[in-house]
Amino acid sequence: MLTIQSLRDDKDRILAALDKRHFDAREAIQQVLEWDAERRKTQAKLDDTLAQSNALSREIGGLMREGKKDEAEAVKAQTSSLKAQSSELKEQMQSLETQIHDALCHIPNAPHANVAAGRNAEDNVETFRSGDASTLEHHKKPHWDIAEQCQLIDFELGAKVTGAGFPFYRGKGAKLQRGLIRFFLEQADAAGYEEFIPPHMINPDSGFGTGQLPDKEGQMYHMQDDELYMIPTAEVPLTNIYRDVMVKEGDLPIKLCGYTPCFRREAGSYGKDVRGLNRLHQFDKVEIVQFAHPAESYATLDGMVEHVKGLLEALELPYRILRLCGGDMGFTSAMTYDFEVWSAAQERWLEVSSVSNFETYQANRLKCRYKGNDGKTHLVHTLNGSALALPRIVAALLENHQDDTGIRIPAALVPYCGFERIDF
Repeated sequence: MLTIQSLRDDKDRILAALDKRHFDAREAIQQVLEWDAERRKTQAKLDDTLAQSNALSREIGGLMREGKKDEAEAVKAQTSSLKAQSSELKEQMQSLETQIHDALCHIPNAPHANVAAGRNAEDNVETFRSGDASTLEHHKKPHWDIAEQCQLIDFELGAKVTGAGFPFYRGKGAKLQRGLIRFFLEQADAAGYEEFIPPHMINPDSGFGTGQLPDKEGQMYHMQDDELYMIPTAEVPLTNIYRDVMVKEGDLPIKLCGYTPCFRREAGSYGKDVRGLNRLHQFDKVEIVQFAHPAESYATLDGMVEHVKGLLEALELPYRILRLCGGDMGFTSAMTYDFEVWSAAQERWLEVSSVSNFETYQANRLKCRYKGNDGKTHLVHTLNGSALALPRIVAALLENHQDDTGIRIPAALVPYCGFERIDF
């Protein structure tokens, strides 16, 4: 969440940035600053009261040593009054801090200066394209027909055992899935990311740390008896490794990766947008996460974008990169790049990755800091990206690499899945 210090020092810039989201925070931020001013006054009163109380306690000790018991008792009465005042001031402080915290939790991150001020996906800015979607006009089968014909994915069996949005992968479909996971993890390893196998459930503190709570409760599966949530992405457990941690400045950047299944309770829209692998309740993804020095985080973001580009180039898929406008960005992001692959059979773009810089927004919630050369404590910048989410990658591979007799597996992927073709 936004820091109080940033609101004090840079309120006008933050308000202008939030306007790019079409989020009017003027009243909320003014209220926060008023509460903050009152909190600081209350803190000063509390400090003064405690100082008086400590001074009187020392005076009582001196009087008792001098045998002036009656005078000591009179001073004790004064300290009792000061203690009552201190208790009341502490309660006021707690109330103000709670109000400030709750208000800040509902203000999104301020977009970076280079983020466009759009309202929705139509206003996103295309920054790169590889491959020409217009050359893929000839008729091809959609991936759900290929999956059924070649017995790769069984959507009906998944619906029987669990429900819609929980498919079974089988045979070469399962091997393709496993091969993609291996390929993505080994590419991350080669890029210097440390691999983790994280838990698939998180507690509320972890959900708060990365911004899923209190914003996205309805999108997560919740085990109420245990107060645990199924992870929506590996970003959450990986980033929370450094919750309440003071890292060494020299250790930055810290690079983590992990493969997990991901669970999304709200599968989204209806019709063709959710058919087949387009939108699932459970899917597999490899995630990359970095903790970066604030001065280096946008260079880090560029490096993560290049990493994902390399994966899509290796898979020989036509794709484009969009820099999201303010109205289409996630609540916690300062800048996000979306990667979309072209679906030849569906004749539309499918999102397969988001790469984001959160600046200090998550770090402030996580209390992830470092001590700088100036001797002061600073918040790190956090970043993450999908590298990659599998369902739409599988869909794009099946649809774009098909010919009259089957599916050609990209050469870079063959060593990981163990076959060169899937025959019709």
